[in-house]
Amino acid sequence: MNLDHQLQAQLKTLKLSGFLQTLDLRLKESQKASLGYLEFFQLMVQDEVERREAKKLNLRLTKASFEEEKTLEGFDFSFNPKLNGKLIRDLGNGVFIEKQEHVLLYGSAGVGKTHLAQALGHQACRLGYDVLFTKAVKFFRFLLAGRADHSWEKRMKKYLAPDLLIIDDFGLTPLTPIQAEDFYEIISERHLRSSIVITSNRPPQDWVALFPDPVMAHSALDRLAHHAHHIIMEGDSYRKKLSPKSLTPLPVKGGEFR
Repeated sequence: MNLDHQLQAQLKTLKLSGFLQTLDLRLKESQKASLGYLEFFQLMVQDEVERREAKKLNLRLTKASFEEEKTLEGFDFSFNPKLNGKLIRDLGNGVFIEKQEHVLLYGSAGVGKTHLAQALGHQACRLGYDVLFTKAVKFFRFLLAGRADHSWEKRMKKYLAPDLLIIDDFGLTPLTPIQAEDFYEIISERHLRSSIVITSNRPPQDWVALFPDPVMAHSALDRLAHHAHHIIMEGDSYRKKLSPKSLTPLPVKGGEFR
């Protein structure tokens, strides 16, 4: 169907230019099914709603700054039977965000903590929540730079604004006094206001030793750990399972493998 320029301009003025993407298809479907005018209009409106929701989701995913696109559907729960898959799937419904609760994923390296943290974040984006993912080292470096150029408060707001903040690989090294203050600030400001997901190779009871001030440590961790879902991740390396060497070799001519 060829639309005149006036109609195209009018649709753009109304911010309905997306209609042009499916108009021909919907017209053909309507004619074939003998749909009424109202049914045809409902189809067009539904298409527009879906386009706008998809655009919003893509924007939320971009702003979340995930390292990779990981989903709960893409995680092999059967690989580690000790993992509480039911709890993780339940967390995927986003109720913990509504309740301003936290999630702590801890265990040895390579067991899938970062995958699940990003998957929970991805699911939250799909549910309409604003999410931000950051490595702990990047988080501390970003705030430290703010102290140098007097933009610390502005930079801190970046981590306070989203409904869900994900801090990955916390506790790899002891905290400096400034890092401890920044971490305490995040926990205290987000406490009972918004949610945090933290991944770590260390269990929370070992985090106290990372702080130069044990009083500050206990104050922060009491707020965090007592309002959190704890997911202990043990077992073989999930990362190793996904590595190219672990994949089944493909047969080639002559019965050999590659």
